[in-house]
Amino acid sequence: MITLALAARMTAAAIEQAAEVGALVSAAVVDAGGHLMHFQRMDGAEIAGPTLAVDKAFTAVAHRVETGKLTSLAVPGGELAGLSANGGGRYVVFGGGLPCWYGDRVVAGIGVSGGSVEQDVRCARAAMALWESSSNAPVAD
Repeated sequence: MITLALAARMTAAAIEQAAEVGALVSAAVVDAGGHLMHFQRMDGAEIAGPTLAVDKAFTAVAHRVETGKLTSLAVPGGELAGLSANGGGRYVVFGGGLPCWYGDRVVAGIGVSGGSVEQDVRCARAAMALWESSSNAPVAD
């Protein structure tokens, strides 16, 4: 359902959006098992971006939710308090990671890191738009 070619086009879409908004980012696509399929890092992008982009994509797949929606749940006293400290610190609980749905299943994830949270989300949404137009599958609500 997710191919290497599509994953490459998705990271390219994220990078193109980053250039438009003046951000230097890393973008990653993972498959349904959270395994890296494709990755790109812009020249001059921050050093934490490669890890965070992959982990945002992984988190979106693992939890079947936009990573930004986990922020309020992961605070002390929240339903998922301490989430970001689990999984070897791999779970990212701020914006930039989106799950890719195929019907009622998450089959991939996109993660973007390096800009502001707003820029990362915008870049991830550019990749998501490509997924939605290319996957020929209904998107879950």
